[in-house]
Amino acid sequence: MKKIIEKAGILIEALPYIQMFKGKITVVKFGGSMMDDHSWVEKILTDIVFLYTVGIRPLIVHGGGDKISDAMKKMGKKPRFVQGFRVTDGETIETVEKVLFEDINASLVEMIEQIGGKAMGLSGKRHNIIMAKKHRLNPPFDNEDLGFVGDVQAVYPQAITSVLNQNIIPVIAPVAFGEDGHTYNINADIAAGEIARSIGTEKLVFITDVAGILTDPSDESSLMSHLNTNSVQELIDKGVISGGMIPKVTAGLRAVQSGVHKTHIIDGRLPHSLLLEIFTDKGIGTEIVQK
Repeated sequence: MKKIIEKAGILIEALPYIQMFKGKITVVKFGGSMMDDHSWVEKILTDIVFLYTVGIRPLIVHGGGDKISDAMKKMGKKPRFVQGFRVTDGETIETVEKVLFEDINASLVEMIEQIGGKAMGLSGKRHNIIMAKKHRLNPPFDNEDLGFVGDVQAVYPQAITSVLNQNIIPVIAPVAFGEDGHTYNINADIAAGEIARSIGTEKLVFITDVAGILTDPSDESSLMSHLNTNSVQELIDKGVISGGMIPKVTAGLRAVQSGVHKTHIIDGRLPHSLLLEIFTDKGIGTEIVQK
């Protein structure tokens, strides 16, 4: 009986958050190494279907993890990165698009529907959502050509809002079309942030394989649970925010500055991390808010 009462208490704690966020959009981005673990992905999608079931409107933007690199190796190509960006020639961009949309995206949609949600796969390119311009590297690499790697130039959210208005979860692959007629690969963190800015999102959530922003990378007790926008650049300059965390934080910063209420960076390795962050008083990761 005690355990049953405790479960009821958890539901009651979640109630005001369900009421607060019902009908509002939450953009969830995940990818990276977690894409290679089916059970991990399934747990994240189960949380997302829970949000959907209680009336919150989730939207997924996903990355490709190592699946793109694996596909390149099968083609006899060695993956190469410059300043964190994958060098993407004409043959590689075709592989990127196929892996992201035809393989990963289709698999995520299928899993969501098996769990009991309704989902639709969207491509930033094929559904005219993301327009890109060619990414230019910073010195000292500015003479190197990355190929078909893009920056988001514009987001056209009509296809996304149409799916949301049908009470369906959009699952978006971050490939884009260019004004030059080419296909571009977009960093999934940046794509998620720009999509969140374009559609009046309540929350933007990055699900990662770390606890959040740590002042000491070797000590998870150094987690920064709260970060205001004025502190971001200083932490980047000091190296506290570095590597793959930089695009997440900068995308979250732009989103919050454009009206998204909060950005969250949470650890997807923790069971039900998404629900714990949204539906409990303390949360578990790092939140970025406008000062």
